[in-house]
Amino acid sequence: MENELKDVNPEPSKPRQPEPQPETANDNASNRDDRPLLKSDSKGMSTANIEDLEKKFAAFVRNDVYGTMGRGELPLAEKALLGFALVTLLPIRVMLAMIILFFYYSVCRICTLFSAPNRDVEEEQEDFAHMGGWSRAVIVRCGSFVSRVMLFLFGFYWIRESYRILEQPQNKSFTQNEGKDQSGVPERPGAIISNHVSYLDILYHMSSSFPSFVAKRSVGKLPLLGLISKCLGCVYVQRESKSSDFKGVAVTIVSFVGAVTKRVGEAHQNESAPIMILFPEGTTTNGDFLLPFKTGAFLAGTPVLPVILRYPYQRFSPAWDSISGVRHVIFLLCQFINYIEVKRLPVYYPSQEEKDNPKLYASNVRWLMAREGDLVMSDIGLAEKRVYHAALNGNNSLPSILHQKDD
Repeated sequence: MENELKDVNPEPSKPRQPEPQPETANDNASNRDDRPLLKSDSKGMSTANIEDLEKKFAAFVRNDVYGTMGRGELPLAEKALLGFALVTLLPIRVMLAMIILFFYYSVCRICTLFSAPNRDVEEEQEDFAHMGGWSRAVIVRCGSFVSRVMLFLFGFYWIRESYRILEQPQNKSFTQNEGKDQSGVPERPGAIISNHVSYLDILYHMSSSFPSFVAKRSVGKLPLLGLISKCLGCVYVQRESKSSDFKGVAVTIVSFVGAVTKRVGEAHQNESAPIMILFPEGTTTNGDFLLPFKTGAFLAGTPVLPVILRYPYQRFSPAWDSISGVRHVIFLLCQFINYIEVKRLPVYYPSQEEKDNPKLYASNVRWLMAREGDLVMSDIGLAEKRVYHAALNGNNSLPSILHQKDD
């Protein structure tokens, strides 16, 4: 990394000015934002065109043996391994995964049998996150255990975790009460901030801390996943509007951001409230880049816990970037061993200036994570990802979305 972070540490520190970022498109700014990123009927492209796209959209490029969109030409040995796994490993893992999923669904159903979910009619949120007693303990402990079992089933037999200790700069002066509440106890973070590489990120965080996270509203309406997501305390977001006017979308997003800010504040102040896991990039990358952070996770001005995830690979990359969901799951389950590396940074306590300026707060946390995780900071985002995917599918007639403001 070209930049060196001299003044960011686990204690409050002097904020640096955020690097200039282009006003890219907001992933919530289009009433068609819920459309899939990739379609199955992709069209071929010339090698020259693909190389040009990969230079421009490097954060979303697949570099494994399966190639762009997971449709590259495989060596004969790789085809043989894949074929063998398709008829042996894949069906076994799918069957066991469904058994585990239904088991946890049954646990959630029993624990919530005589409980009503918390409802926020105005925000259209519903969850069991604040349910206490034995029911909550069973849901949390079983959920963490089941998540780790699922990762093991998917080939993540070992998880390499490290804890980074940042040194306090010698040119800084701190008071004894910084980073502590009035009782002298270190402040609890309101959210875990993580880079986003794959849907597997959720499974890891569930196994380690069982946080609440953001999910599409449609997930909450499904019979099986809906109950599980409510037990997790998910905050639901509606990315699309049925009407064509932008106002409906804006109101939906404002409501969602308000719900997230409220939940982050509650987690900071109340130890019984579930902590939030947020991916401020807003979409996934290939794991080597860090996209600009949206400010929703930082509006509450509470301390955050940065966590960096990496997925080393030899054949198939677990990153969910430019590959369809079904194809990704099949290739992942056909790979006998997968790897994940986790680096946990100290809790980041914002300065007063960062609390007053969420963009500065988000920028400083992003810079810290990029430096400590050896990640390349990129200025592109979900809008550019849609353009890249559309181009891979041979669709060059997308509406202009790259000049909308990203707030």
